[in-house]
Amino acid sequence: MLKLVSKFILIAVTISYLASCNTKAPEPLQISPLPVDAFIDGDILMGSSTLNDPKRFIWGGSVIKGDDGRYHMIYNTWECGDSIPQFTDSWVLHSKLGYAVSDYPDKGFEFQKIILQGRRFKGDTTAWDAQMVTNPHLKKFNDKYYLYYVGSREPGVQPEGSKGEHLNQRNRIQQMQCIGVIEFDSFEDLMAGNFRRPDQPILQPRTRVKADNIVHPSPEGTVAKPDNIIVVNPSVVQRPSDGKYLLYFKGNIYDPHWKGVHGVAVADSPMGPFQPGDNVIFEVMMDDGKIASAEDPFVWYHQRSERFYAVIKDFSGQITGAEPGLAILESKDGMSWTQPANPFFMKKEVQLKSGEVVKVNRLERPQLLLDEEGNPLVLYAACSLVNINPRQDGASFNIQIPLNIK
Repeated sequence: MLKLVSKFILIAVTISYLASCNTKAPEPLQISPLPVDAFIDGDILMGSSTLNDPKRFIWGGSVIKGDDGRYHMIYNTWECGDSIPQFTDSWVLHSKLGYAVSDYPDKGFEFQKIILQGRRFKGDTTAWDAQMVTNPHLKKFNDKYYLYYVGSREPGVQPEGSKGEHLNQRNRIQQMQCIGVIEFDSFEDLMAGNFRRPDQPILQPRTRVKADNIVHPSPEGTVAKPDNIIVVNPSVVQRPSDGKYLLYFKGNIYDPHWKGVHGVAVADSPMGPFQPGDNVIFEVMMDDGKIASAEDPFVWYHQRSERFYAVIKDFSGQITGAEPGLAILESKDGMSWTQPANPFFMKKEVQLKSGEVVKVNRLERPQLLLDEEGNPLVLYAACSLVNINPRQDGASFNIQIPLNIK
């Protein structure tokens, strides 16, 4: 009897081994940028592959194909000019969300209207998104559209003797950023304002740990969570294994200087409630043992390779493995992330149809247009040719880069 059992075990192990040998591992994604229809005009790129506005700064945009077959972009924008502070301050104080539409996925987007701005413009200065709105991220789940965004408010001058007493308005507002979501049935409804704006964010920080210059600090000894001080850069994907929704976000830690870290929150519905985890994800380490600073993740699930992927802005070059730029990470479960064989997604440069390669100063806030299987078709990115931080003249634009995938 024992020999018979051993024989069956040997057969089972052999079948399992042969099956594993015949199972071909999914091939990694190979994505490369294609040339864009643009040309240099002074300090910016112009052309049908860019969205520009001489009256406004233009930054990150998210695009989705509507039921009407057209391509709809919600993007970050705000006024520019001598009366507006420089870029590094004005995005915090004045960011709004604009709406543009095109018949093409990678060109020809035309401004329609501002569809969301701080509630202070309607007299409400206490709402969580009273001051500004930014970081748009468009998704469609179960025949409904969802606009995830970041909002903030002015908490007011902090009490004398508090850790926040020396913070200026810009930094107070920056430290109050939370994530919200709007559900709508069509872009006609969005244009007409037929949606309910959330009274509360769907995700807000659980800890506020910083040695000094901090609004509403956590008690001494608190251990910082990934959602520390702020939650920004939302990216949402539905997990195929159980149908749950994963909301990826960035928080800030200081060790001792600013560094972006990331976490993930889980919900049963696109509207939440989202429960954040305690673990830091996208954890690539520097040579000194500290986490490499990154931001702006865009996460999606690719059906053929049965993996989650994330495109993320790498400040140091540690994640790309070469130089600062856009990196790609992968995961089997959406929670544990690793660098693929080639983690460099895109250099900070743009190839024009003329053949010229243009080096850019900023290429960030990546958002992708995907087909039904999760193949990336177009990259939408905030871009500038020059150091935009001290500028007041709106020398920024959104660029639409078609992608080739193998």
